Amino acid sequence: MPLLILSGYPSSGKSVTAQKLSQYFTEERQKKVTIVSENEILNQDKNVIYNDSKIEKILRGNLKSTATRLLNNEELIILDGLNYIKGFRYELYCVSKHHKTPHCIVQCVTPIELARKWNESRSDKYSQETFDALVMRYEPPDSRNRWDFPMFGVLPDEPLPLENIYGALYDRKPPPPNQSTQLQPLTSNNFVHELDKCTQEVISFIMNSQKVNSEGEIKIPGVTEVLLLPRKLSLAELSRHRRQFTTYSKSHPVKEASKVKTLFIQYLNKTVE
Repeated sequence: MPLLILSGYPSSGKSVTAQKLSQYFTEERQKKVTIVSENEILNQDKNVIYNDSKIEKILRGNLKSTATRLLNNEELIILDGLNYIKGFRYELYCVSKHHKTPHCIVQCVTPIELARKWNESRSDKYSQETFDALVMRYEPPDSRNRWDFPMFGVLPDEPLPLENIYGALYDRKPPPPNQSTQLQPLTSNNFVHELDKCTQEVISFIMNSQKVNSEGEIKIPGVTEVLLLPRKLSLAELSRHRRQFTTYSKSHPVKEASKVKTLFIQYLNKTVE
């Protein structure tokens, strides 16, 4: 039940790559394969979706929930979509880690102008404005990040590194779950309230601490984990990280609310660059 995440510019050949991968794993390796396609989940014009952050967030949530549900089955899940946001790929990494299954990233490294040409030839194409905006917003995978490793870059008209991808998914041990990903259900009904309260307290303390020191170590009261800030963070950026953390935590509540601050600090240390 490994998870293979495709990523790339719009119209960069991701769906074609997904089909090639599915054919290889099905015919050559006798594996069960399910493709979770962004295009099939879309229920309205893609130009509308990618120009409305709220609708796009719903789309990502649907992709994640579908992949999460299918990871309980004995099959390879291929997530076919833009997957252009670093934070979203981190969430998917946490899902695979929680399910104790390997994952990998396959990036379609298609030149922008070629992707633009392919887009223009499609009947359901992105508008020029939407295409350009998505290219500008694209956060390419970086194999130095644990959530983007292992990563395989594939170029147009070049053979896929199928054997290497197979090895990454089936011959590699999954990363062991740690405190921040192997979460147990919380018995208290006040978890959501505690989650919001604790994360907001951490954000407030960080903002006040940055008035004195813009970077370096920040020790949150009552938390042994130390926050290491490489730079000054704006309230908007901290709020974005908080939303990503709370979204994941609500679907994977911890057993003890007292651990929320520690887990949030661990999350920030992993994601802030």
